Amino acid sequence: MKTAVIYWSGTGNTQMMATAVAEGCKGELFEVSSFTGDISEYDAIALGCPSMGAEELEENEFEPFFISVQAQLKGKKVLLFGSYGWGDGEWMRNWVERTQECGAYVYKNEGIIVNETPSDEDLTVCRMTAAGFVN
Repeated sequence: MKTAVIYWSGTGNTQMMATAVAEGCKGELFEVSSFTGDISEYDAIALGCPSMGAEELEENEFEPFFISVQAQLKGKKVLLFGSYGWGDGEWMRNWVERTQECGAYVYKNEGIIVNETPSDEDLTVCRMTAAGFVN
């Protein structure tokens, strides 16, 4: 299964998660600013973005990217992940809902969220979840 792992990270926490997800699903890893591919070329897409501001996706790079690919997510298998430092994960619940509204299949109907810096255990969860995502 050809898989892209596309992420944005401000502090490195979501980047750590993205690396673990890519290892688990044996996917191609891209920072959102360097992804020049076509979503339609991939069987599965893993998207990573931390919670920002009032529990929202990062607004300068990731949100515009997500809006630009929403239509291409229809029928795709999607895994969402990211870190947060406050709140209760509302940004992820909203993101899951938005992604499902695009017609995508969100793996397990939820995303992977980690509070602050991922522990070794958190990264193992990322790897294992990603491995299940593509099987």
